[in-house]
Amino acid sequence: MQPASIPSADDLLALLAEIAAMHMPYGMYGPANYPPDGCPLMDLPTEYLDWFWQRGWPKGKLGRLMEQTLLIKNSGLDSLFEPFRKAAGGRRKFPRKR
Repeated sequence: MQPASIPSADDLLALLAEIAAMHMPYGMYGPANYPPDGCPLMDLPTEYLDWFWQRGWPKGKLGRLMEQTLLIKNSGLDSLFEPFRKAAGGRRKFPRKR
C-alpha cells in the first residue's frame, strides 16, 4: 500500500472551487428552504454534514464533495472558503429556529 500523496496547491484550489460552486439539491438545506439553488456546500453546518457521515453519504459527486467539506471544516480550515464567500456576497445566512 502506498501512502496518500499530498495534493498540489492547484488541486486544492480546484477542490475548493468545486465545493463552493455546488449547492445542496434537496433536504432541509435544499432549494425549497434556500431558493433558488439551495445552500452552498461550503456553508452547510458541520452538524448536518456529521449526520450524513454517520448515516452514509449520498452517492456520486455530491457525497464526495460533502465528505471533503466536512474534512476541511473539521481540520479548522473553513477560512479557505472565505475568498469564495466574499465573491458570492458573503456567507449564506441560516433562518433562526423558532
